[in-house]
Amino acid sequence: MLTDIRHPDRWREGLEKIAWARRFMPVLGTLRSELSLEGARVGLVLVLEPKTANLALALRDAGAEVTVTCPGRETMDDVAAALVHEGVAVLARSDSGRDQDDELARRMLDARLDVLVDDGSRVIRLAHAEDRLGGLRGAAEETTSGLRPLREMTLRVPVMAVNDARSKYLFDNVHGTGQSCVMAALDLSGLDLEGATVAVAGYGHVGQGVSRYAAALGARVIVSEVDPLAALRAHHDGHEVRRLADACPEADLVFSATGVRHTITREHLRALRPGAFVAVAGGVLDEVEPGVEGAYRLLADGECVNCAAAEGNPIEIMDLSLSLQALAVGHLLTHDLPPGLHLLPDHLDERVARLKLDALGLELDQ
Repeated sequence: MLTDIRHPDRWREGLEKIAWARRFMPVLGTLRSELSLEGARVGLVLVLEPKTANLALALRDAGAEVTVTCPGRETMDDVAAALVHEGVAVLARSDSGRDQDDELARRMLDARLDVLVDDGSRVIRLAHAEDRLGGLRGAAEETTSGLRPLREMTLRVPVMAVNDARSKYLFDNVHGTGQSCVMAALDLSGLDLEGATVAVAGYGHVGQGVSRYAAALGARVIVSEVDPLAALRAHHDGHEVRRLADACPEADLVFSATGVRHTITREHLRALRPGAFVAVAGGVLDEVEPGVEGAYRLLADGECVNCAAAEGNPIEIMDLSLSLQALAVGHLLTHDLPPGLHLLPDHLDERVARLKLDALGLELDQ
């Protein structure tokens, strides 16, 4: 078994956390008894914590041989140990750096996967760049920032754009990421948003969520955008719209929510007032330009703040996203799709929404 974890003796703690999370994941709980993945080799590249561990175990219960890898900053060692105890191969260590993260990903790819489930498309791109696709039948990508580079690539395998499913972006991106990034930033900074000024770069679904939750906690929100329709939407949602360079001198907290490298530049950082905080709610390396000295305070070393310094999105939200990933794996294994990006079929997207409504006891009209 492929295993590279710290603290293997902590598996009991991890199992308790996984079991607790499972109580709030009714959609995935239903799907785990319906999927049939016998003999398939599935690789997961997701934040390694109790919610995603339940996806790994659901795929295992459906008959798949599952391998998990994850960047060190996003790995919970006790959860990793619990997965190993449950028969899931884990290649992730909380003390690993970027070079070791890539080496562990290569080891997973060398296990000749059938399907790869990625977060940020880091491993999909690595497999293409180093010709390590092997017999890969397809992949699934769950983030906006991960899909952006894939749209510019010549893909040699089919990739399910899970992020573009309505059951994902309408809830995970807006409510899940918006809430968890704001709360993680407040935990780290100790900032009280009542009367504070928050600048949000980007008003996509994540930026909308960050802005909504910051405003709900009493902040004055200034949105910066390059897209005219997004800027107009921010205005109609009640936020100020200004250039980021003009917003920075007034901001107590700045969020980058674009998923684009160097969204926050050295000019922006140098314009910040002393003691201002900077956080990333996107998902790419160096979204805040590195190496810029100043009196600002960068949270979570510029990594996505809710994953690197907290436990990601709320369980009830991730139940939807991880269920979509499970359905994407099943779809890739039962359909011969051409290389390129593909939307999850509407009936699978709606299946997740209907299961969630059932779990909530909510009825649809006819």
